[in-house]
Amino acid sequence: MSCHLERSERSLLEFMYHVYIMASKTGTLYVGFTVNLAKRVWEHKNDLIEGFTKKYQCHNLVYFETGEDYDSVLAREKQIKKWRRNKKEAIIKNFNPSWKDLYVSIS
Repeated sequence: MSCHLERSERSLLEFMYHVYIMASKTGTLYVGFTVNLAKRVWEHKNDLIEGFTKKYQCHNLVYFETGEDYDSVLAREKQIKKWRRNKKEAIIKNFNPSWKDLYVSIS
């Protein structure tokens, strides 16, 4: 899957469910679930959400998956959260080899 999305693809993201991974500059990873990916990432970037991402400065969107079925995407988030770090790193590297911040491609 390409990391760059066309405008029409970006608008479709607003009607889907998303599991995503945020990373800090020091490498801390956070796995989340949302219905509005661009808004949620913006909130993380601006430390508007109290908790883990604010405490550990997880501001870079490095991975995401999108689906239409709430239950399956939520189950995927739970699955990824249980993985060891090396498995999370592997899916990030496969999707986004340079670990660049993907926020620009979805906003």
